[in-house]
Amino acid sequence: MQKEIKSRSFRILCDMPAVYNFLCDIFSPDNRNGVMPPFVEYALSSDWMDASLCHRWRIWEDEGNMVGFCFTENPRTDVYFCLRPGYEYLADEMMQYADQHLGEGDDKRRLVIFEAQTAFIQAAGKAGYHKEFGYVEYGYYFDQPFERKLPEGYRFTAPGELDVAKADECCWKGFDHEAEEGPWDGDIESGLHLMAAPHATPECAMAVVDAKGNYACYGGMWWTEKNKLAYLEPLCTVPEHRKKGLAAALLCEMARRMGEKGATLMTGGSDPFYQKIGFRPLCTWTFWKK
Repeated sequence: MQKEIKSRSFRILCDMPAVYNFLCDIFSPDNRNGVMPPFVEYALSSDWMDASLCHRWRIWEDEGNMVGFCFTENPRTDVYFCLRPGYEYLADEMMQYADQHLGEGDDKRRLVIFEAQTAFIQAAGKAGYHKEFGYVEYGYYFDQPFERKLPEGYRFTAPGELDVAKADECCWKGFDHEAEEGPWDGDIESGLHLMAAPHATPECAMAVVDAKGNYACYGGMWWTEKNKLAYLEPLCTVPEHRKKGLAAALLCEMARRMGEKGATLMTGGSDPFYQKIGFRPLCTWTFWKK
């Protein structure tokens, strides 16, 4: 006989620690149980995140113990599902809730389901969704060699050396905002806010510095010790410094430093760049619409 599972609204001011611990508990490299532990906290701590409807996010509990979580990220039309193993029978109920309360309507809602989340793939099909597309995300497993050299004229930041202003400027340029929106305005508050997140580990972030002392490439790092997970977010290179191997060299040095902490997995991304430098398939993202 199935237990009586209760659900309730997510409360941003008090539930985030429990969500983080829940995601640590259910962690799997292929995301079969949902997103990786830092995913939600990183989003909520970033200035690009629209959290205006996070009161619609939903938590499912078994005698006070979190077993399910349904939320949106950016854009807020994208819906994600996280579920503790053994509670797969909740997938239909969680899908029904998302269908009625998240994603801003059938014409906008998009389900983000990892290929290993078979219960939600089945629930999505029954609810009238079809898969539009998918892609593979790559990661670095520490059982393989990884050697990339930094070109002459550049150096790595030392642990704890990170300059927030230089990191913010690097991200502004590295994600092509300068070309699209103009020069960086010098406001570092969003960077300070992100690095003050409860589980942020800015001491593990690092950058490649050019001869003028500017950051040419930057990599953020969220160290999740419980899962031996080195969660890379974000990674970018300033346009004028691209095609020089800086990002690959930075990832190599970052892997070395995180390996010393005991990391067994470092996340990457879906760009072919990661596969080219030797990262292996980690998980497959799929996207569903009605």
